[in-house]
Amino acid sequence: MTSTVKRSLRAGLRWTSLRMRLVVVFALVALVAAVSASGIAYWLNREAVLTRTQDAALDDFRRQMQDTAAALPTRPTKDDLQRAAGDMAAGSADYNVLLEAERERGKPIMGYSDLDTFTRDDVPESLQRQVARKQPLTSSNDHEYHLFWQRTSIAGTPYLVAGTRIIGGGPTGYMLKSLDQERQDLNSLAWSLGIATALALIGSALLAQAAATTVLRPVQRLGDAARKLGEGKLDTRLVVSGTDELADLSRTFNRAAGSLEKKVADMSAREEASRRFVADMSHELRTPLTAITAVAEVLEDEADTLDPMIAPAVHLVVSETRRLNDLVENLMEVTRFDAGTARLVLDDVDVADQVTACIDARAWLDAVDLDAERGVMVRLDPRRLDVILANLIGNALKHGGSPVGVRVRIEGEELLIEVRDRGPGIPEDVLPHVFDRFYKASASRPRSEGSGLGLSIAMENAHIHGGDISAANSPDGGAVFTLRLPRDAEGIARNDGPGAQAPDENGAT
Repeated sequence: MTSTVKRSLRAGLRWTSLRMRLVVVFALVALVAAVSASGIAYWLNREAVLTRTQDAALDDFRRQMQDTAAALPTRPTKDDLQRAAGDMAAGSADYNVLLEAERERGKPIMGYSDLDTFTRDDVPESLQRQVARKQPLTSSNDHEYHLFWQRTSIAGTPYLVAGTRIIGGGPTGYMLKSLDQERQDLNSLAWSLGIATALALIGSALLAQAAATTVLRPVQRLGDAARKLGEGKLDTRLVVSGTDELADLSRTFNRAAGSLEKKVADMSAREEASRRFVADMSHELRTPLTAITAVAEVLEDEADTLDPMIAPAVHLVVSETRRLNDLVENLMEVTRFDAGTARLVLDDVDVADQVTACIDARAWLDAVDLDAERGVMVRLDPRRLDVILANLIGNALKHGGSPVGVRVRIEGEELLIEVRDRGPGIPEDVLPHVFDRFYKASASRPRSEGSGLGLSIAMENAHIHGGDISAANSPDGGAVFTLRLPRDAEGIARNDGPGAQAPDENGAT
């Protein structure tokens, strides 16, 4: 399985992915629709089934009361009630009957179609009160007694209970109709609707997956193309097919990618031309600068014998010539970094000896307090380490004064060198820019003795080792520059690849 397919599967399984959200939305819509439809269908069928059964039973019971119970004597016997109740329950409506009358005033008698199934205790008190209550006769009510019914549950089984009384002193009758069969039918219907809802949910998820695959495949291709474009593959283009919005988006992406590729190519060409110009200019300046430097040194040696009016000018020429020479060398070094041709030339180095040699070569022994243990060996490029140290210590001496503290220590697999001065520190707004090229902390003092490239070159030399330099202000006052380098830069040097250059006659690569 390719990495692209794995990435697509992982993206599709994320809860925040567009595919998952589309499937969830489809499923929720289908679930709501299916549950709503099933609920409405169940409610309508339930009412229809119960109403049909109820109406049939009540109509039959009313007819039986009119035909059978009303034909009983005014003072029926218990046998009369028992026989009439049995005849009424023997009909096709399948319900039990209870008939109640008075043999004498205050002495009720009852007849049951099935004493084990239906007794007076099974009739709700509220229903009994409704049945016994005489209704006032009005223009809209011609009968003193009406048929009342109620749905109830006995021992967990649903029943329909109804009751009425014969007008004119006849018996009171109650019926009990079991609704268990209707409940079973409705339960079967509920299961069927539940299965239908589940199938609708599964179907909607499959449809959503198919729709997501169709819709999101072009989006995924667009995302992969944008990722490649971000990785620097500016020739990435999409295959456009169709005339929908996604096709228009793909065309727009292709146009944007083409425009970006052209602009990057133009910028790269201009940058390459600029680097070549700086390199050529620096190289061409080296020859006349060498001659000018030699003449300036001769003039400096003879300055004491010159006219006092001319001597200051000679010293100024010598100082500016050296500054220009340093600037040209720094520009050439920066050009190598920008062109990617700078390479490491590694050697085993005693850090204490290297720092001491750097300080001694520049006559800074009296201005630097060194705290370094001898015998600490690292594998680095000694020339580039010397450039870093010279720039950091020289910068500290120039801006903070002497003595400058240099502390060397090892932390794990890293070499740490701290350079601390006793100056006023670095302003907070300047700290983020101290390693920028030609950065001036004050626009009112654009001229300085340095080239403005020293700290930038030091940072580049740290980076090429796989290290870094940080700048901060010490709580005790003064600035602290911390150099971090790997103890062994062999792996970094191997990753430089072909094209490493040997040092030239000045030690620069």
